Amino acid sequence: MMKIKVVLSAIALFCVGFVAQAQELKIGYTNVELLMDLMPEMEQIAADVQDYQAQLQTNIQTKAQDFQRKVQAYQQAAPTMTEDARSAKEQELQKLQQDLQKYEQDAQVSYQNKLQELLAPVQQKVFNAINAVAAENNYSHVFSESAGQSPILLYTRDEDKFTELVLAKLGVELPKAPAAPAGR
Repeated sequence: MMKIKVVLSAIALFCVGFVAQAQELKIGYTNVELLMDLMPEMEQIAADVQDYQAQLQTNIQTKAQDFQRKVQAYQQAAPTMTEDARSAKEQELQKLQQDLQKYEQDAQVSYQNKLQELLAPVQQKVFNAINAVAAENNYSHVFSESAGQSPILLYTRDEDKFTELVLAKLGVELPKAPAAPAGR
């Protein structure tokens, strides 16, 4: 009988400890993409990225037009060229085409690097605010509302307004939802 009381007491203490530990768990969620989009710096970043992309596109178009001119010149001169000269010119044009394709690939990589470079400070600012809000409000876990196209959080209480707290920490206001049209 004494053994049963000891075992039951141990189980009760274990359960109380588990409940106390579970009460310390506070989970929040936020939409990092929304936070980033609402940052005032994003307008300038979008303009800078658009300018950079336009520069890259202009360079690609210039190189492509130059290549097309050389192809046209070759096509006009080919009938009067010797076999060796035609072969050499064709090899030169193939190399130019490969160079153009490589330049286009490099431009895409350069664009991605520029975008990451410009977004990094804003991203860091948002993540610092998320960490600060989580610490100030005793959150034990904070999840991103979505990962790619699939939401990773299936349920949360409406009163957990973590995104709004982070926006307040950043000094950014959440835009108001448009009012529903009258008569609906």
